[in-house]
Amino acid sequence: MNWIIILAIAVVSDALRIFVDNYISDVYFKERGAVSQKIISGIIVPTAGLAILVFTNFNFFSTPSDTIALLLLSGVLGSLAGIPYYRALEIDDSTNVGIFFQFSPVFYLIIGWAIGDESFSIIKLISCIIILAAPLTIILSARKRSRKTRFKAALLAFISILFYVASGETFIQGNSANVNIFSEIGLVLLAKGLTDLIIIGSRCKWRKRLSTVMRSSHNKVLFPINISIILRIVQEISYRIGLIMAPTVAIASAASDSIEPIVIFFMGLVLTIIWPKFGREKLQKKVVLIHLIATVLVVIGIVLMQV
Repeated sequence: MNWIIILAIAVVSDALRIFVDNYISDVYFKERGAVSQKIISGIIVPTAGLAILVFTNFNFFSTPSDTIALLLLSGVLGSLAGIPYYRALEIDDSTNVGIFFQFSPVFYLIIGWAIGDESFSIIKLISCIIILAAPLTIILSARKRSRKTRFKAALLAFISILFYVASGETFIQGNSANVNIFSEIGLVLLAKGLTDLIIIGSRCKWRKRLSTVMRSSHNKVLFPINISIILRIVQEISYRIGLIMAPTVAIASAASDSIEPIVIFFMGLVLTIIWPKFGREKLQKKVVLIHLIATVLVVIGIVLMQV
């Protein structure tokens, strides 16, 4: 299958997951401790990883130890990316957070340049500035009393992106021609899920929050949480396959992130009209215009990055 189609699947599943997570945070967790749902992820995701490893007949003993270590590290970094991600969703809207998360091509470019795989030029510097202008547009368009909160959400998103990009780069470094790609993804999911369970599950505050939410919702929250986890697994598998299939990491990230802000923007509008509580976006002309401008800036910046 063409790598662009693979990344398109990753984009749509990831965009929808953002809205599902935002809905869970608002409706069930009341914008407090939504990260505690990663405890459930810590049970389901490693189980999926183990199932993949068994299905692909993965052999730990015949696989180079450095390959295993890098793939497990990739999973750990992916798990750490989820903590600031959920916090950002707790304090801001889905489409805003979606725009903030489109900074990953810049991080990929910087890391790629640092390790010598990517060249840096004036055009790419300009593209980075244009991409950075998108979240700044969102932040500065807010009322003064809301700017601090929006800036905090953007900062949390950037931290999350940094972890996720590091996870992607580590995955690329750990990729081996002698190891089945699905086995590699299985190792990543195993490490990511177990890290979720250890870090989030070890916090008494988060365990109590999840327990309280489940009791108050009569376990109805389990359905959207499981949908979110399934979407995350689909996104993880398709995105990581895309990273390997694409010509370079930078092109892979740009292909996904240039589509994702558009998908998030229009999905936010459509969902708000069809299901207001789920979409939860403000449809005032000014807000729609600001998000459209920010989306265009992101796309222009990423396209320029490929010149």
